[in-house]
Amino acid sequence: MEQTIRTLAELETEATRFLNTLVPGERATLVTLSGDLGAGKTAFTKTVAWALGVEESVTSPTFVLEKIYKIEKPDFPFKHLVHIDAYRLEEGAELAALGFDELMKDSSNLILLEWPEKVADILPVPTVKISITVNIDDSRTISYAR
Repeated sequence: MEQTIRTLAELETEATRFLNTLVPGERATLVTLSGDLGAGKTAFTKTVAWALGVEESVTSPTFVLEKIYKIEKPDFPFKHLVHIDAYRLEEGAELAALGFDELMKDSSNLILLEWPEKVADILPVPTVKISITVNIDDSRTISYAR
C-alpha cells in the first residue's frame, strides 16, 4: 500500500490510520522506517506519538540512539513507544547495548526503528516495513509492506 502525503495534517491522519491497523502479537510490534536523510522518518514517528497521546517532545534520537515514551492513550493496546535511530550504528550487535532483545520480548512495546539497513544482520522480521520517499514536488510517498 502507498500513500502520498502533502501536508502535516495529512501526515497526522495517515499516522492515526496506520496505528489502527496494528494488533499486538506475542512480542513487541517492530516497525522499520527507511528513507533518505530528511525523508520524514522522524516526522512520521512524531505524528505517531502525537496520535498516541504522548505529551513529551519527540525528537530524533540520532545521538542518544533510543528514546522510550509512555503511551497515554488508555484504549490503545501498547504501553510504550520505543524510537530507535540506528543511523550511527555499524552493526546489529550494537543494538544489544540498548536492551533491544528485552524490548522485543514485551508485547506492549511499539518499536519504530529508523535506518534498519544498518542493523539488518540481527533484526527479526518486522511487523511492518515503511519506506518514505521524497517526490519532486516535495510531497512524500509512504509505502507499507507487511
